[in-house]
Amino acid sequence: MQNIILIGMPGSGKSTLGVILARRLGYGYLDTDSFISQKEKSTLQGIIDTKGLDYFLDVESEIGSEIVCDRVIIATGGSMVMAESAMEHLKELGTIIYINVPLDELRRRLGNYKDRGIAMKNGEGLEAILAEREPQYLKYADIIVDYHNGDNLEQTVDNIIDKLR
Repeated sequence: MQNIILIGMPGSGKSTLGVILARRLGYGYLDTDSFISQKEKSTLQGIIDTKGLDYFLDVESEIGSEIVCDRVIIATGGSMVMAESAMEHLKELGTIIYINVPLDELRRRLGNYKDRGIAMKNGEGLEAILAEREPQYLKYADIIVDYHNGDNLEQTVDNIIDKLR
């Protein structure tokens, strides 16, 4: 098996699921948001606030386009899916899994998301972001894992592993 790339909305659990999945499969783990924060020496929100949304999206696209790895679980930022060159590159690296979480659950998980470093235009809400990104998530996904209310992390990881087989 090659790499496994997790995509989905902010709050869908990509990072947490990625760590557990990597441990269960004996893979490495890479969180692109953490990588961007380390490279830029700032939080995601700090990058967006000081350098602007376009700069952040450019850095995210660049990172996604340059990843080279093997047997790694890659948890992407929620907006990575909007970077065509990055997604085409990631598609070549492995299997892309869309973690599909309903809007009401995303709202519950994120709470006040305004300072969370979510790539969004001023005044834009989660509903608008989901409407814009979901067609892209579906376009690039090899596998879709739907969250069902009550699913815990282990059940979701089991579901991912079952679908990978």
